[in-house]
Parts: sequence; C-alpha cells; structure tokens
Amino acid sequence: MSPRWKCRPVRSNWGDFGPDDEIGRLNLITPDVVRKAVAEVQLGQSYCLSLPLNLPGGNALNPRRYPPRLAPTLRDGQPVYNFRLDAHGAAGTDVLCDDSVLLHTQYSTQWDGLAHVGQMFDVDGTGQPVPVYYNGFRGGVDVVGQAGSAPAEARRLGIERMAEKAIQSRGVLLDLAALCGNERRYVGYDLFMRAVELAGADIEPGDIVCLYTGFADLLLEMDGKPDIAVLDRSCAVLDGRDERLCEWIADSGIAAICADNYAVEGLPAGEAAMPCARLPLHQLCLFQYGIPLGELWYLGKLAQALEKEGRSKFLLTAPPLRLPGAVGSPVTPVATI
Repeated sequence: MSPRWKCRPVRSNWGDFGPDDEIGRLNLITPDVVRKAVAEVQLGQSYCLSLPLNLPGGNALNPRRYPPRLAPTLRDGQPVYNFRLDAHGAAGTDVLCDDSVLLHTQYSTQWDGLAHVGQMFDVDGTGQPVPVYYNGFRGGVDVVGQAGSAPAEARRLGIERMAEKAIQSRGVLLDLAALCGNERRYVGYDLFMRAVELAGADIEPGDIVCLYTGFADLLLEMDGKPDIAVLDRSCAVLDGRDERLCEWIADSGIAAICADNYAVEGLPAGEAAMPCARLPLHQLCLFQYGIPLGELWYLGKLAQALEKEGRSKFLLTAPPLRLPGAVGSPVTPVATI
C-alpha cells in the first residue's frame, strides 16, 4: 500500500521501487548494468537511431500529431536569419540565425513516458475506478489537464524523470524483419522467443530490447508521404493480447522496449472481453510495470552492422529531453558497437 492506493493491479510492481518511484523498471539500470553495456563496445562505431524529426510526414499516421514547424526568432520585429548585428547604430560584422520550433513531442522518434497511458482502476477499493497511472499517481492530481491559465502537465511521472536517469544501458536487437519479412504479422510468444534465441537468448534485467521490423525503413523510402494502406499491412508488431508474451515481459526484468514501428504493439489489438484496454501492451508496460516504450526508432543501419559482426548487443544511450511536465519526448538514440 501507499498513501495513493490501497489496491494495486494484480500483475504490477507498484511500490517495489518505493512508494514515490517515478521511473519504474529504469531502476534496474544499475552501475553494473552500465558497465556491462560499455563492455559491448568493440569497434567504437556509433549509429544514430533517430529518423529525421519531420518524418513520417503529414499527419496520416496520427491525426493529432504534426511535423515540427521551424521559424526564426525575432529581434526588433525582424526575423533573426542572416541578421546583421548592430552596435550603437553601426553595423557589425556578425550575421546571426536563431530558431524557434513548434514540436509535437511524439510525432517522430520518441519515448513514451509513464504518464502517457494510464487506466481506469479502483485504487481505493471502493468499487469506483478512477484515472490512475504507474505507481498509483492520480489523474487530476498528479497528471492534470488544462484549467484556465494553468497548463496541462504531468506533475509526477514527467519525462524529465527519465532524462535525469540519463539512460544508458545494454541494447539487444531482435531482428523480427528476418523472421517476418515485410509482412504484417502479430508476433506472439513463440515467434518472439525465436527472435530472442537468434539474438543469443541471454537478455538480462536492465537490458533494453530493440525490435527491428523494417517499418522505419519504409517510412524513409516514402520520403515524407506515408502510404497508410501500405504501412497498415507491412512489418511485424507485437501481439499485446498474447498472455505468454506479456508474462515474459513482466518476468524478464527488461528496462524498456523500443521498436522502429508506430506503436510497438499491433493496432487494433486482438479481440477481448469488454471492458478492456485498447492498448494492452501499453497498459502492461507503462501502467503496470513502468516500462517505457520507444517508437519509430531507426534501426536499419544498426541491424546491418550487427549482422555483419555476428552480434546483437550494443551500448545504447537514449535520454529524452529534460522537459518538465511532458508525457513523451523526441529522442536521438545512439548505439555504439
């Protein structure tokens, strides 16, 4: 129990890292785990795992999210681009450019923070479900909507907590593209374990699992004009309704799951008795266990390099923006092999 809840989900780790924990399974990234991750660096080659942040392009993938909008800042009403700096009325030799950006934090390569998805759940044992998030943090109290001039923000579980963790760990690439090709397949436990075996079958607590499906490669080929009909029938996705897969994720001790696809799990999820989560894997990971999810990561070049070396593991560095109150963040992950 904690001051915020009397009942926790049957399958969850609420309270296991302390009553006020806000980073969930990232706690398992210990100094020993980081040292083990650093030991994976053999060639000293680094790979950018981010798409250009103006991809996928448009808002067809998600009608609520739009590409970044860059604009110059203003100085004395003038846009600061190729701007000559004056001093005491005389033109100096300096020429300045200065940007601003309107950025949807989960448009492109991103982290889902722990306040991104919660659940209606009876934390008080009264028979009345209320909106709550990982470790019992309350909607309307800890994660608040806009009210008047007060902003909508995650007062607890904000993405800045993940940034403060300064995420570095051992990444393990699972090559689902090698098993599924470009076909849309819902990957359950059996197929997932085949990928784990191909990767060496030694995934350990604190590791970050990265799923290469080829989806981001397709987005790059589409060059900012995503063909939703093609994308909807392409590349592997996890089956969030597969109970054995969910049990493995819960028991494995992995710190996070990242994928090059849109949502890690397949949408729509399989049929289930109502009421149920429409995003069952998000519910399991973000709400029940505090396992962050990375989406739309670019893993193609890394997958090729690891295959050439006969490896699947690498040093992964991937802190989000230290943006207080945000529920997600762009990220430029770096893999070093």
